[in-house]
Amino acid sequence: MAVLAPLIALVYSVPRLSRWLARPYYFLSALLSASFLLLRKLPPVCQGLPTQREDGNPCDFDWREVEILMFLSAIVMMKNRRSMFLMTCKPPLYMGPEYIKYFNDKTIDEELERDKRVTWIVEFFANWSNDCQSFAPIYADLSLKYNCTGLNFGKVDVGRYTDVSTRYKVSTSPLTKQLPTLILFRGGKEVMRRPQIDKKGRAVSWTFSEENVIREFNLNELYQQSKKLAKAGDHIPEEQLEAPPPTTQPHGESKKDK
Repeated sequence: MAVLAPLIALVYSVPRLSRWLARPYYFLSALLSASFLLLRKLPPVCQGLPTQREDGNPCDFDWREVEILMFLSAIVMMKNRRSMFLMTCKPPLYMGPEYIKYFNDKTIDEELERDKRVTWIVEFFANWSNDCQSFAPIYADLSLKYNCTGLNFGKVDVGRYTDVSTRYKVSTSPLTKQLPTLILFRGGKEVMRRPQIDKKGRAVSWTFSEENVIREFNLNELYQQSKKLAKAGDHIPEEQLEAPPPTTQPHGESKKDK
C-alpha cells in the first residue's frame, strides 16, 4: 500500500505536470533552481569551483553557501508556501490582445464617476507579483469575451500608485495575499471584491481562475444586463445601478460559498 499510493498520486498528477512542462518558463525556472546544486555536487565540474571549506573539498557546500541557501529558502516559503524550496522565475509579462483600460491615480475616480450606467470590473495589481502576472492572460481573455458598452474592464498598478491602494484598501505588502484584487463597481460604487477581507483584515483565500471569476461575479448575467442598460438610453432607475448581481452579497460570502 505504501508503494501503491505514491504511484496512484503520480498517475493522477500527470495531466497537470504535462501542462506545467509545456510552459518554457517553468522548465527554465526548475533548471535554474537546480543548476547551482548540480554544479557544486557534480564532478569534475565542481573541481574548478572556489571553496572556503577547511578541508578544501570543492564538491561540497561551505558554511557561507549553506547560510545563503537557508535564508533564500525561508524567504521563498514566506512569500509563497507552494514554492517551498524552489526559487522560481517570474512568468513572462502578458502581451496579448485585451479590452482593458489602464488607470492611474487621477483617472480611476474620474472614469468610475463619468458614466454611472457603466459597470466596471477593475483589477488592482502590481508588476512584481507572480500571482498578478499569472492572472493577466485570464483577465485579458475575460475582457475579450465580456466587454461591452455597459460593462468595462480596467486595471490599476497599485505598486506604482500607492495612494490608490490606500484609497481602495488593497495591501501592497510583500507578504500580502490581496494581489491581485478584483472589485466590481456599479453606479460608481464598490459592490463586491475578491478576495474578501475578514474581520482581522486578512484576505480570505480565493483562486483566481476563469471559472471562479465568471461564477462569483456572475459575468454571464451581468453581461446581458449591461447590454440592456446600454440600449435603454439615459433614463435608468438609481436602484438598478446600485443593485449587486443576484447571486452575491456586497460584503459577505456568495451563495456558492455557503
